[in-house]
Amino acid sequence: MKMSELNLSEMPVKAMILAAGRGKRMRPLTDQVPKPLLTVAGKPLIQYHVEALVAAGITQIVVNHSYLGNQIEAFLGNGHSFGADIHYSPELGGALETGGGIHKALPLLQGGPFLVINGDLWSDYDFSRAICPAGVLAHLVLVDNPVHNLKGDFLLEEGVVSEGEGERFTFSGIGIYRAELFSGCHSGAFPLAPLLRSTMVRGLVSGEHFEGKWRDIGTPQRLEGLNLYYLQLDA
Repeated sequence: MKMSELNLSEMPVKAMILAAGRGKRMRPLTDQVPKPLLTVAGKPLIQYHVEALVAAGITQIVVNHSYLGNQIEAFLGNGHSFGADIHYSPELGGALETGGGIHKALPLLQGGPFLVINGDLWSDYDFSRAICPAGVLAHLVLVDNPVHNLKGDFLLEEGVVSEGEGERFTFSGIGIYRAELFSGCHSGAFPLAPLLRSTMVRGLVSGEHFEGKWRDIGTPQRLEGLNLYYLQLDA
């Protein structure tokens, strides 16, 4: 299926921020604070996401959480102080991984395609440009391969994402999904990647190459690097 065959697209009106991870690679920084509340230039990572979503007109936001999730709820509240309407999907028995976490939150995400953002990334991606083309179940934002993932994740050809041979890009952790992607899935913990790969085989995953600013804040060193970037901006 080529993108030329997908004539209609839909913009998401709801978004989900994934904030349930333990952040083991960020220890000891995450021993007392959940990873989404680690600060960049004095502002928690998750606040950058909320503000960017609101600026793009997406004010209905779902946040999942597990480890120290009460701190996230205490910081964001109902979201009204940020101009948002925030609801929570707690994973009290332990984090459900990306696929399981989204699946559990589906009742809060009804009403068309929805945007999902990893809580531990930083980017200047404009969420107002996010779309899910008609005829696909997922649309992935891909970026150039960072030093910690030089082989990349997926191939992008004519707007279609696959695991074919050729130049690969890295999945940014920003995606737009339809609830139908999770049809047949069962409650509990499961990763998202195998589900996406099986859907790619059917030609139902589209994508775009984003060339703007993006960083995966997965280690203390990467967090320090991003803070240094902001210091240089202020210098």
